Amino acid sequence: MEGNKAFDIHQVITHCALDIICETAMGRKVFVQQKSDSEYCKAIYKLSEFVVYRQLRPWFHPGWIWRLSSAGRENQKCLKIVHEFTDLVIRERKQERIEMLKESKHNESKEEDGVYMNSKKKLAFLDLLLDAQQTDATLTDKNIREETDTFMFEGHDTTSAAASWTTFLLSLHPEYQAKVHQELDDIFGSDRTREVTLADLAKMKYLECCIKEGLRLFPSVPFIGRKLTQEQVLDDGVVLPQGITVLCLIYFLHRDFKVFPNPEQFDPARFTHEKEGRSPFAYVPFSAGPRNCIGQKFAMMEEKVLISTIFRNFRVHAAERLEDVGVLCELVTRPEAGLHVKLEKR
Repeated sequence: MEGNKAFDIHQVITHCALDIICETAMGRKVFVQQKSDSEYCKAIYKLSEFVVYRQLRPWFHPGWIWRLSSAGRENQKCLKIVHEFTDLVIRERKQERIEMLKESKHNESKEEDGVYMNSKKKLAFLDLLLDAQQTDATLTDKNIREETDTFMFEGHDTTSAAASWTTFLLSLHPEYQAKVHQELDDIFGSDRTREVTLADLAKMKYLECCIKEGLRLFPSVPFIGRKLTQEQVLDDGVVLPQGITVLCLIYFLHRDFKVFPNPEQFDPARFTHEKEGRSPFAYVPFSAGPRNCIGQKFAMMEEKVLISTIFRNFRVHAAERLEDVGVLCELVTRPEAGLHVKLEKR
């Protein structure tokens, strides 16, 4: 990929993000970056397409009609693939935990030179659910599968989109990219291979500003819905009745020129000092209130790791103009035909 050959960095980052969420959520390596044509990967992507496909066709909204359609039947096949994979992982993980417990008890019974031998393994999100199941009999395997699938489904597409847009925007602005390079050089020096630590992430202040500005222009989730629990009167006197669902278009909210001057301009300086007096609801890339994104801290950490790894090793040059990139505001704000860049080794 290095050199004069342009490639779609969105696809590369998406495969990487899916590998990450599989390992952190399920404790299972699926090697998407090596074999992106796996049935599980294809099913994940097709399910996203079917959600939008059905939303845009009201005649498919009734469940019985959807199930009878060819798209609905294909959707069920994809769901079956995803559910069977997750069920398999849960069964295998339970067995692994039994073996690990036996091994742990065996090792703790041994003592060498006064030091107890105790094998420890990093816990995945699935492990936390399985731990909870031991104390909560109402938490079934189906419940665990649903929670894990949610993290899998929502935890890779949104993160990969944010990291891709930010990387592409920086490729269009060498002056900002140079500041990112300088910050990363201050943290890592000339070492291109050392793993990123939590302390390193805390020092990536300017990169965080770039990510926030990228999320302002291209929020991973372009709109959110809320059901009104009471009547709402707008400033112009329009009354919204209780019980309706209101859609908040985050993509346009973040382009309010009264809050963000020159809203179409990519400018990380907007976030170097959070603007005093700005409403907390003027910038909501992770939604807001009691139903905000449960994984926003994880997402920001993952995006910092992904983007910093790229810019520690490469200078990224845009292979197309932003105005030539088609933007799809579906479940996730994604590029219609990818984000093409070229890499130059630093």
